[in-house]
Amino acid sequence: MLPPSTSLRQPSSHHMDLPTPQSPDKSPATILLGKYELGRLLGSGSFAKVHVARSIETEQLMAVKIIDKKRTAKAGMEPMIIREIEAMRRLQHHPNVLKIHEVMATKTKIYLVMELAAGGEIYTKIRDSGRLKESEARRYFQQLVSALTFCHREGIAHRDVKPQNLLLDKEGNLKVSDFGLSALPEDRRSTGMLHTACGTPAYTAPEVIAHRDYDGAKADSWSCGVFLYVLLAGHVPFNDSHIVLMYRKIQGRDYKFPNWISKPARSIIYRLLDPNPATRMSIEAVTETKWFKKSLETSEFKPNVLESDERLGPLRGDTITAFDLISLSTEWDLSGLFERRKMKRTRFTARVSAEGVVEKAKAIGEKLGFRVKEKSDARVVALSKGRTTVVVEAVELVEGLVVAEMKVVEGVEEEEDESHWSEITVGLEEIVLAWHHDVSKKC
Repeated sequence: MLPPSTSLRQPSSHHMDLPTPQSPDKSPATILLGKYELGRLLGSGSFAKVHVARSIETEQLMAVKIIDKKRTAKAGMEPMIIREIEAMRRLQHHPNVLKIHEVMATKTKIYLVMELAAGGEIYTKIRDSGRLKESEARRYFQQLVSALTFCHREGIAHRDVKPQNLLLDKEGNLKVSDFGLSALPEDRRSTGMLHTACGTPAYTAPEVIAHRDYDGAKADSWSCGVFLYVLLAGHVPFNDSHIVLMYRKIQGRDYKFPNWISKPARSIIYRLLDPNPATRMSIEAVTETKWFKKSLETSEFKPNVLESDERLGPLRGDTITAFDLISLSTEWDLSGLFERRKMKRTRFTARVSAEGVVEKAKAIGEKLGFRVKEKSDARVVALSKGRTTVVVEAVELVEGLVVAEMKVVEGVEEEEDESHWSEITVGLEEIVLAWHHDVSKKC
C-alpha cells in the first residue's frame, strides 16, 4: 500500500468550495490585500495553510499558500521558503511545473499565489484506483521526466519527488510542486555534490538515506523509479517502518514486480532503482528508451520549453535572504529606508548595484533633456525639467539586489509631472525586476 499523505497539498477539485458571490445573509468574503477573494481552506500544516482564491481583477481561480512568518522564523524554515519561491520562479515556464503567479507579504504573513491544480494529488488517484493502466502511467511518467529534465538543465534538483508532490490540473496534466527541499545550484559545493538528507524514506535514494554526498539529479532518478513502480503496481517497492531494514532491502534490490508490469517497464524501473548512483540510469537515458517514446507526442515532451525570462535577471540564490523576499512585496513597508514625504512616488527592485540604478537614471535624464544633478551620495540623483524634479534613490539590500524609490519632489502642474514621470519609468524598464506600484499622490 501507499504511505499516507500527510503533507500540505491541493485536494481534488470536486472537494473544493470555490468563492461565490455573497448573499445578504452570509458574512462578507475575506479579501486578501485587496486582490484576492479567499475561498475554502484546502489544507493546513504547522507553518502554512492553502486556500482556493479568486482574483478580483481577472476572476481567475488560484491557490494561495499563506505562510506564518513568526512560526517559520522560529523553526528555521526561511531557507525552504526561499528555495520554493526561487525554484518555482526559475521553472515557471515549463507546462508541468506548478506556476507561481505572485509573492506578497505583510509584517506577519507571506502569500504565495500559485496556479490552482484542480485535479488534486496524483496520490489520491493511485490510492482510489489501486494502480493505473500502463498507457496512463506512461503519460504521467513522461510529463514528470520532462519537468525534471528541465529542472536539471536549470541546475535544480527537486529532491522530494513523490505522488503527494505531483498534482493534476483540470485537464489531467501532471504538475510538479513543493520545491521547498529543492537544491539550487548554490547549494552545491565545488564538487557539485549535495550534502543534506532530504525527502521521504519510501521514495528517497539510498545514498541520501545514508547521509552520503550525492548527485541531486541521480537522486531524482531513483525517486522516478519508485514513482513509476507505484503507478504500475499500486504500492511502493520498499516499505518498512524500520529504516535500517528498508535500507537493507534497497541495497539488496529486495522487491518483486507484479506479473502485469511489462518487461520494458520493468527494465526501466530496475535500472532506475540501482542502489549504486554511478551506474544508475539517468533521466536523460530514460528518454531514449522505446517504452518511454511510445505514444509520446513531440509537443508533450518539453525539456527546453523556452528561454528564461530575461526581465527576471540573473538569480543569485546565495545572496537572497528572507528580508529580500519580503521586500519585494508592496505590502511590506520599506519606506523607513527613505526620507518620508507626502509626494508622488513608486518603488522598484532591480538586479544591479545601487550605483548602477543611479547611472541608468542619469543616462535616461541626459538623453531626454533633463538637468541632471548628482548628490553627494552616489546612490541618489535628481532629474529636472520645467518645474518638475524627480529624484531616484537606491538602496542595496544585498549584492545584486536593490530596492529603489522614484519620487516627485517638485512639481506644479500634474499633467507635466505625469509626462516627465512616464518618460523616466519607460527608460528604467530594462533594469527593473518588479515595479511596486504603491504610488502616493502628492497632497
